[in-house]
Amino acid sequence: MKTNPIPDHVPPALVRDFSLFTSPGMAPTPNGDPHAAVACVHDNGPPIFYSPSNTRDGRGTWVITRARDQRRVLEDTETFSSHRSIFASALGENWPVIPLELDPPAHGVFRALLNPLFSSRRVLALEPTIHARAGALIDCIAKEKTSCDVMKDFALPFTVSVFLSFLGLSQRRSEVLVGWVSDLLHGNAEKRTAAARSVVAFIDEMAAMRRKSPAVDFMTFALQAKIEGRSLTEEEVRGIGVLFLVAGLDTVAAAIGFDMAYLARNPKHQELLRNEPDRLGLAAEELLRAYSTVQIIRVATKDTEFEGVPIREGDYVSCPAMIANRDPSEFKCPNTIDLARQDNQHTAFGYGPHLCHGAHLARREIVIGLREWLARIPAFRIKEGTAPITHGGHVFGISNIILTWA
Repeated sequence: MKTNPIPDHVPPALVRDFSLFTSPGMAPTPNGDPHAAVACVHDNGPPIFYSPSNTRDGRGTWVITRARDQRRVLEDTETFSSHRSIFASALGENWPVIPLELDPPAHGVFRALLNPLFSSRRVLALEPTIHARAGALIDCIAKEKTSCDVMKDFALPFTVSVFLSFLGLSQRRSEVLVGWVSDLLHGNAEKRTAAARSVVAFIDEMAAMRRKSPAVDFMTFALQAKIEGRSLTEEEVRGIGVLFLVAGLDTVAAAIGFDMAYLARNPKHQELLRNEPDRLGLAAEELLRAYSTVQIIRVATKDTEFEGVPIREGDYVSCPAMIANRDPSEFKCPNTIDLARQDNQHTAFGYGPHLCHGAHLARREIVIGLREWLARIPAFRIKEGTAPITHGGHVFGISNIILTWA
């Protein structure tokens, strides 16, 4: 990975050989534990340091390690902007995914517009569909197999199916969509660009179809929506569509995958949740904390000093949720999984004005997916001779989880 020069204003004592992409434990590794690997930043060193290569393109970032400091950054949208065109840059363009890459006040306008789509009432109405999707997939697995690749056979098709239902989209292109999102988040530069073009073409195709034939679905909602008395522009519709598509597929499936791997390795906890499914809500929050997947990056809008550190306009500031959620000053025994942990104020879904819009839906998918699996599949374990593959990066992930219950 290319590494850019260290800026002159960065004190040499604050430079640390660390990267969510290239540090030990970050490359795809059998039986790896990238979360434990990054938690070591709390063992020694400054609470804020500079990583010379902490993005996919090798750009350096300041890394904020303490949970309380991350919250300060994520709340201060005037100093730390969310707009960096991470998707559009793959196309050589500069437009935001909405509302993630908008700052106030525009962010608030679009968030208010989209809030009804993610209301508790709407998610509750979708729960029978979520249960049905999970149950159907698991019943098919249980009927035909005594082992499976849980990501390929369950986690990904389950989350994709639910999300497409949520958006009112057809299920027929689910595998293609998963491939695009995977290439966007984990592929090389060539794959990311090709996937970005495919996603934009898909969103534009949906928009053109719904302009001609409106329906009761997400795209029609976006096309008919008004902000400040006007319709959304074509670029705004695209920006919303891209965010919903990309954000709704990979991260929830990854969370379920990490959860399954943990339960497969911890049969006592697996049995506890099978016998007492009402514990799943609390347990899911602890697993979200312990296995957070997203690095949140902000861009400094002006020269500032943060906790004595000189941050200059244009600097990238990284707030990795997986580091904040292993902060020993925030969580007692942070590297221990406590499925009964109370007052679990993790930041797996971010913090502040840009808190993940779909957090409530994601939580329900995880809890329902685990509940239906534990109700239908007997005691399971990692199949002998196989090993889950984990990786770090902008979004942490896990694959090749072969479970068996024979």
